[in-house]
Amino acid sequence: MNVTLRLGKKTEIHQLEKLYDDVNEYLEANINYPGWKKGIYPTREDAENGIEEGTLYVAEAAGEIVGSLILRHKPEPAYASATWQTDVEYEKILVIYTFVVDPKKQGQGIGRKMLEQIEELAKNLRMRALRLDVYEKNTPAIHLYQKCGFQYIGTVSLGLEEIGLNWFQLYEKLVEV
Repeated sequence: MNVTLRLGKKTEIHQLEKLYDDVNEYLEANINYPGWKKGIYPTREDAENGIEEGTLYVAEAAGEIVGSLILRHKPEPAYASATWQTDVEYEKILVIYTFVVDPKKQGQGIGRKMLEQIEELAKNLRMRALRLDVYEKNTPAIHLYQKCGFQYIGTVSLGLEEIGLNWFQLYEKLVEV
């Protein structure tokens, strides 16, 4: 499957909202590895904000949105407590948020292709690293990140204990420029 990563458009808000709802409904009906909840995260508002900021990317295959993510230079506050592989300003780092693949398309290598294209984008932008956090019980995502060369950095709280998400693992992949 040929997957292309590109910036999302305002005209795609409805499709992104449906993608988020489909993902959350799938998680509710199966194992909710990331701990996401429909109407709480991710939502239409997350997509709108990402498009407005110019940070939301969509993965497209055969003219259809099959995944999405947000890339920012802004980390979660808890990232400051970690000892990262590289110590540079966040203008040289892309942080991956809201990484989703259409549940009907899972198992087709879309997530891996998205991560490969993010790394290529980071190289072209002369970034030094990619960083992300993942809920400690989200074993499918952790496996994907490790398989794609992300290194475990540490475990932190992101302050989401009230909704049952206590610990998040931090991962980093250095980008060769």
